[in-house]
Formats: sequence, structure tokens, C-alpha cells
Amino acid sequence: MKFDYHTHHERCGHAEGSISDYIQSAITKGFNMIGISDHSPYFYSEEDHLFPHISMANSHFPAYVEEILELKNEFKGQIEVLLGVESDFFPEHIELYKRQYEKYPFDYIIGSVHHVDGRNIFEKNRWEGLSIKEKIQTKNNYYELIQQSAQSGVFQILGHIDAMKGYYPEFSLIQTNAIDQTLSILSQFEIAIEVNTSGKNKYCGGWYPADEILERALFHGVKVTFGSDAHSADRVGDEFDEVQKRLKEIGYKEWAIFKKRKRFIVSF
Repeated sequence: MKFDYHTHHERCGHAEGSISDYIQSAITKGFNMIGISDHSPYFYSEEDHLFPHISMANSHFPAYVEEILELKNEFKGQIEVLLGVESDFFPEHIELYKRQYEKYPFDYIIGSVHHVDGRNIFEKNRWEGLSIKEKIQTKNNYYELIQQSAQSGVFQILGHIDAMKGYYPEFSLIQTNAIDQTLSILSQFEIAIEVNTSGKNKYCGGWYPADEILERALFHGVKVTFGSDAHSADRVGDEFDEVQKRLKEIGYKEWAIFKKRKRFIVSF
């Protein structure tokens, strides 16, 4: 089985192409399943389109869902199209987001921490001038949010769980027990972490998460799934076969997949 749970499209303002383009690309590449998971609106904002180049407008969300449901039917028999969304995790707004998602028949929701201490994790200069103690605290705060996202019960997949290394590869070298603590907590829930191949396009030059985290995740019994995080249709399923091969080498024997917000386990 070949699948990709993490794809975007033009509504978010920083991806290219229509949803149909991504589905067609997945069919061409021989995939069985394609999940559409564009960035959630900023539901907490009174502005309809708070950040036009980061996510879709609040008012666009119903049409987004409707389009995917229509495409599910249109491509039935060719590929299974899944309704998803990549949701920001703001603990202070999680109940609001939960109410929004309960209105629709999602197959899965990806929970991604994009903001720590009020700043975007991909902000290139956020690490400048920080002491070692402050860097450790930042990393701990990041993983505390990931723990909370799992405990919220809203998400089925946790997105790119070491993405803070994206524009700061040294993030991986910051010594803390936060990762093992986090993986231990994640193992208690019917969720999965994604192997996200988009990190190769940033300074870190590799997948999220790193192999050593995947090894620790296996030890803790945390399930894995796949997402390319494609922002152009040509990247759909990018390096799926390579990821599956590497996971086998680490010791994994199965994937987690999701439908109607329930987790299923399939062997490689």
C-alpha cells in the first residue's frame, strides 16, 4: 500500500496547484490513497484571513471540505481520497478548534506545533543570542506542546515532531530528555507520528524526525505514518519507498493509516 497523508494546495497561499492536481499526481505515481491536509484557518481570529500567505481564510474552510468530499466521489475507483487538515496547536484555543473540526467528517487531523514561546519555529533568527540554558528551555517547551497536542484528543497524526531543526540543524544536538519523555506519552494514545520528507528542502537537509528519534519511537511503541508535506503536486509521495526501506532497517514492520479518525495498522 502506498499513501501520503500530508499535502497542501493553493488555498493556503504558499503552495501551488489545485487539490485535483495533487490527486492526479498520486494516481500517476501508483498510490492507493491520498490525504489532503491544507493548513487550518486561524479560527481564533476575528479577521477572516489573518495570514493570507500561511493558511486559508476562515470563510474558505467549508468550501475546502466540500471540494474534497466531491473529489472523493469523483475519483472513487481510481484512488481513495481522504479528508484531512493540518491544524496548528494552540493550547489556549484547542476547544475552539475542536468544535470547528467536529462539524465535518474528517478522516484524520494532523496536529502540528508551529509556534513556541510566541514565535514561529521556522523563524531563522529566533536562536540568535540565546544561552545554552535558554536553548534547552526552548526545546523542552516545544516538546511540552507536542505532549499536550497528543493529550488533547483532537489529533490522529502529529506532524514533523523535530521540525525546529529545519533552519537550525543544531537543534538536534541540544541535550535534553524531552524527546524520550514525549515519545513515552505518545505511546499511550492511538495516534501516529509522521515521517515527513519536506525537511530536505530546509537547512537540516533530512526527514522529520531524524533516524535516532524513529529508533526511540520504535522502542516506545509509537506508530508511524507517511507524509510528504507536498506544497507542489510533483512532490506527492516524495521518497515514500526510501522511507519504507529505512523504517524496515530500523526495525519497523507496519504503518498506521487513518479513516474516519480511527487508526488501522497495515504491514509493510
